[in-house]
Amino acid sequence: MGFLDRDQDDVAWSRFRAAFGELRPGLHPDAWPAIVEPAPSVTLDLRFDATAVPAMRAARMEAINAETARCLLGISDAPEVVVLDWQHPGYRLDLAEHSSARDATWRVPVYPDGDYCTFALPDFSEGTFGHPWEQSLCVFGPRLVGTLAVTLSTWLPVLRADGRAE
Repeated sequence: MGFLDRDQDDVAWSRFRAAFGELRPGLHPDAWPAIVEPAPSVTLDLRFDATAVPAMRAARMEAINAETARCLLGISDAPEVVVLDWQHPGYRLDLAEHSSARDATWRVPVYPDGDYCTFALPDFSEGTFGHPWEQSLCVFGPRLVGTLAVTLSTWLPVLRADGRAE
């Protein structure tokens, strides 16, 4: 894992904007989604019952993080992803190394925990975009839609497909 230098960060955000348009942050539903969701994509609802015990939220977060790593590792010969965390430096993450580490912790989780976050292959053809206020996860790219979106949608409601409400 290594932080992107300023030039690499600029290139990554430029690729992000080319793929999804300008990020439109917003706390309220009239500003959602925060990106132009591409085709193919599936956006999942991460909201949960507020009466659920905190351990349930933690288990959901870990399941989403682990399943995303598993599916990204399954589609890429070079399992390095670019992680963009809005308002923070981006970094590169070697998923094979991260997943094999005994005490691996997620510097930025796939499950959005307060910031907009993107985990994507370096060309932004496949990945995820987490929206902290809508509490959603957009899975994009044909291979991840066919793997990650399929498995997550067995227990998370689908909000949108290809940017259109379900």
